[in-house]
Amino acid sequence: MNAARAKLAASDQGETLLIRGVEVPVTTTSIEQSHLRFFVENPRVYSILRADGVEPSQTEIERKLLEMDHVKALIQDIKRDGGLTDPVVVRAGSLEVLEGNSRLAAYRALGRLDPIKWARMKCRMLPEKIDESLIFALLGQYHIKGKKDWAPFEQAGFLYRRSKAHDIESDQLALEIGLSKRKVEHLIATYQFMLDYGEADTARWSYYDEYLKSSTIKKARLKVSGFDGLVVAKIKSGEIARAVDVRDRLPVICDAPKSLQKFATGSYDFEDAHEHAVEAGADSAPYRRLAKFRQWLAKPEVEAALVRTQGEKRKKIIFEFDKLGSRVEAVRGKLRSKT
Repeated sequence: MNAARAKLAASDQGETLLIRGVEVPVTTTSIEQSHLRFFVENPRVYSILRADGVEPSQTEIERKLLEMDHVKALIQDIKRDGGLTDPVVVRAGSLEVLEGNSRLAAYRALGRLDPIKWARMKCRMLPEKIDESLIFALLGQYHIKGKKDWAPFEQAGFLYRRSKAHDIESDQLALEIGLSKRKVEHLIATYQFMLDYGEADTARWSYYDEYLKSSTIKKARLKVSGFDGLVVAKIKSGEIARAVDVRDRLPVICDAPKSLQKFATGSYDFEDAHEHAVEAGADSAPYRRLAKFRQWLAKPEVEAALVRTQGEKRKKIIFEFDKLGSRVEAVRGKLRSKT
């Protein structure tokens, strides 16, 4: 359906929308909501409805959105307010709602109750020929850097789709979205990992996020054949019950060679392996704190932030590093004298 059949009621107000430094012309308008289309790349439903590689229908997208708690709450908010406080963002021609799919679903539900009152939606119309990279940058501005209402899994699905389907490198994605390249690569890698192991439960995102973050776990993954599959199975079964167990307890097992071996071969379950690793001295609070500080200090963004400081704050940071350096030398000397 083209824009002419959508019965636009608009006047060009000379508006623009700033997307990644580009002033894109927009038109504020009112459109019959029945003529609008859900954006098939919507990360809220993409990972669930496109898991089999088949593009979902408009009906399927609407059904999935209406099942979500935030949309149920949105229906009540819009009903109370008497309409939208923020217009949805629509691409001319296709009439796809690029930003505001949840609001469109809410209007569809309200329209079934009162077809006249909820017939039309306020929209900001973007040009039909807008570059795809600007669309993804727009969504990133709204949902990753802006109000950040997408869950990490949804953010990762958005970046994964952009990376794989549109063949965009991670450094370009980082530039488009305003995240670090390292963060982009981690989100995509975690999303890919869940796809590879058939993990469809988005609530378990944090388990795999922690799993792929850990350098200690990474060493075990390289050393033990089939380790990834083993851990995924234990997460799915509930044997590894919480994401915090992946973060705090699994590295303890990985740091104790005998416990790791018995865990990998099935001689120990997760609880037994952790207990024996602790008994073997693998769990050291001072060590974990020291390692965490080192890992934090090694992050490029931390170094960049420290280097950027000026004036009195810079002097204070240098003072702390001087004190830290002398203390490190003193403690390291004592440790070496006792080995």
